[in-house]
Amino acid sequence: MFQIPPVPDLNNPDLAAALADKIARKTVPHGALGRLAALAQRLGAILGTTEPRLHAPQLVVFAADHGIVARGVSAYPSDVTWQMVGNFLAGGAAVSVLARQHGIAQTVVDCGVRHDFAPAPGLLIRKVALGTQDASAGPAMTAAQCDQALANGVALVQGLPGNALLLGEMGIGNTSAATLLTARLGGVDVAEVTGAGTGLDTQGVARKTAVLCEALAANAEATAPLAALAALGGFEIATMVGAILQAASERRVIVVDGFIASAAVLVASRLAPPVLQRCVFAHQSDERGHARLLAMLGAGAPAPQGIGPLLDMGLRVGEGSGAALAWPLLVSACAVLNEMASFESAGVSDRA
Repeated sequence: MFQIPPVPDLNNPDLAAALADKIARKTVPHGALGRLAALAQRLGAILGTTEPRLHAPQLVVFAADHGIVARGVSAYPSDVTWQMVGNFLAGGAAVSVLARQHGIAQTVVDCGVRHDFAPAPGLLIRKVALGTQDASAGPAMTAAQCDQALANGVALVQGLPGNALLLGEMGIGNTSAATLLTARLGGVDVAEVTGAGTGLDTQGVARKTAVLCEALAANAEATAPLAALAALGGFEIATMVGAILQAASERRVIVVDGFIASAAVLVASRLAPPVLQRCVFAHQSDERGHARLLAMLGAGAPAPQGIGPLLDMGLRVGEGSGAALAWPLLVSACAVLNEMASFESAGVSDRA
């Protein structure tokens, strides 16, 4: 059985006070840094210091196929999954361009793609099976397969350098899996969170919703987080959950991309709630259920923590593209905290 890595509570009133005081002394009107200040405080809290520094960021694209695609829930066939893996490795995908632009290392992980890849730089083979089963007819994976995927995610992060993990994914049909997990673990009507995915029209979304209702009914007993993950999720989502838990245990900054990555965080946070203390949500995507899911995670706009999703650009790309796009904001937050002068050091009067 999968052993959840320890994820302790990061609550540290002394550190929080020191970070707030450091930001308050910066040479801007009080409160003028807005959400950038909140982001800097979050990064300091995650890394346990008033001088947070990000190094060797790792963007991991978790890839797998989904049996439920046979039911017509996607506008694209499953072959697009393995074809896009090739595009990532060739550097031609949106996330590849953005990762390269910002100096972020990209790794693609075959968690369960219905294709056999030749060895290639930047590719890790952690295949559990050639795609999941059709969740509308029963569990997508066995408990043993789910445990294997989770363990693969843990081991993957243990082998990565750096102190920041950016989450990406690829898998035709994975908005269906994310929608099912959101509905089941969030207790919402699946129709309220079912979106267009890869570009379904209105009729296609209605068909997808009906199939997802069948999947929930076929797996009605799978209500606990791990049971729901096995019954309704995908190999890439399960591997991502393991990676999130290990990254949280190692106190890495976890940069969450869109709907699918957020669904993985939902599962991980139900297993270890302090996971959310390590997360920075890159953006609110245009996928219908994402705003609702962010609200479940306490990261809606506006968020109680004062950060919320960093960007809202109508993206529906996936891949980790939103995480890579938001990355410079994290770098800037650290730079402002570490390098910006204080009123005292600059000899500027603070009239507050």
